[in-house]
Amino acid sequence: MPVPAEYQRATEDFYSFLEEVRDVSDLGTTHRAYTTIQGVFQTFRRRLDLKGAIVFAGVLPAGLRALFVADWNPDEPKLPFGDISDMTKEVQALRADHNFATESAIGDVASVIRSHVDEAAFESVLLKLPQGAREFWQTT
Repeated sequence: MPVPAEYQRATEDFYSFLEEVRDVSDLGTTHRAYTTIQGVFQTFRRRLDLKGAIVFAGVLPAGLRALFVADWNPDEPKLPFGDISDMTKEVQALRADHNFATESAIGDVASVIRSHVDEAAFESVLLKLPQGAREFWQTT
């Protein structure tokens, strides 16, 4: 079997995602977009159990899937979903001295993710996750 296209184009697709988040969030650089995306992923991941996180990661493109699980401490306490502004502050706390995540960071990343995944599969997975997961990935 040939190498799946998803893996052949992983780097190109990942940089395309970084550039789209950079532009949607008006962050100026892909480095700032990377920290924003990482913060959003870590904030979301803290609210899932291991099984839920693996199921969610399975609907992400290869590069995003890798970023979602990178630097993961599975023993970290699970947090509840809460107010979006509180979760945004959590996103902004990652490397706070070098973090340019905006107040709209979660919605910005959500809007770009939705253009890079199979929407039906993404929604199906979100419905299997705890209350609040689907709301986290809303774009409005």
